[in-house]
Amino acid sequence: MNAVLIAVALSLVSAVAYAAAAVAQERLASRSPGAGTLRLLGSGAWWWSVGLNASAALLHVVALRYGPLTLVQPLGALTLVAAVPMGARMAGRRVSAVEWQGTALTLLGLGAILVTASGPAPDGVLSVPEALAVAGATAAFIGVLSRPGARPGLRHATASGLASGVASALTQTVTVAATDRSGPVLSVQVVGVALLVAAFAAGGLMLSQTAYRGGLGGPLAMVTLSNPLAAAVIGLSLLGERLQGGAAGVLLALAGAGLASWGVVLLTRTAPAAAPVDDDHPVAAVLALEPGSATPEPALVPRPHDPGHLTAATR
Repeated sequence: MNAVLIAVALSLVSAVAYAAAAVAQERLASRSPGAGTLRLLGSGAWWWSVGLNASAALLHVVALRYGPLTLVQPLGALTLVAAVPMGARMAGRRVSAVEWQGTALTLLGLGAILVTASGPAPDGVLSVPEALAVAGATAAFIGVLSRPGARPGLRHATASGLASGVASALTQTVTVAATDRSGPVLSVQVVGVALLVAAFAAGGLMLSQTAYRGGLGGPLAMVTLSNPLAAAVIGLSLLGERLQGGAAGVLLALAGAGLASWGVVLLTRTAPAAAPVDDDHPVAAVLALEPGSATPEPALVPRPHDPGHLTAATR
């Protein structure tokens, strides 16, 4: 089988596994929005999502052995496409027309990108200095994105996507270097870069768990966009990868990126409708009150000169 077809097939299965993991993480985050790391470590549901992520990552690693970063990473956007119907089903609702439209645009854009990104199997790898430079710059940028402030969900999602994209680039270096048989399998380069991969993969997982506290659509879209962007920058600038078709190929890739981005934007604008609330229900009426707006409760106090009689007084 053609190496590109193998990479595409493995990437598709990996995307579905990543989508299932994202839906599981989002549901866990919505049930326990303030859960810390230690509490997550004691949750079976969280470990189930970790297992799904690990399986998807393994398939992704194998795909990177057969296809370039510029091919494999854009296919990760299918995670969002798969997660939309999964999330809707888990929430007990139907996929909206806007969500289907966003899915179609994302697929069309990905198709255009894949036409230009279908290059040969990778043979270049990052050197140790290059890997350390990429890791250091990415870690600094992630630190800036993860600082306390407004809209932490989207910023943490962007940081998670960057961490995952860099982990993929470093993973490709480890995979190619370990299987080219021109040197020892456990060389300094392989071991050192593998440790960086583990650090960025774990960091990306925890950042995404934090990001999903704000919902699934927006954060997952940011992860989906920033992940291939980071990997493509590394592949094109450091690994010698090129888009196919010359200037026409570049224009087609840009058009595809625009379509895919618009599809992602549409997907992020959709949200499940809130369950209707019966305003006439006494509990609902109490919950709807703003703090301090409730009518003061009367208190019973003795009437002057008549200790045995109680009257109402406002507190």
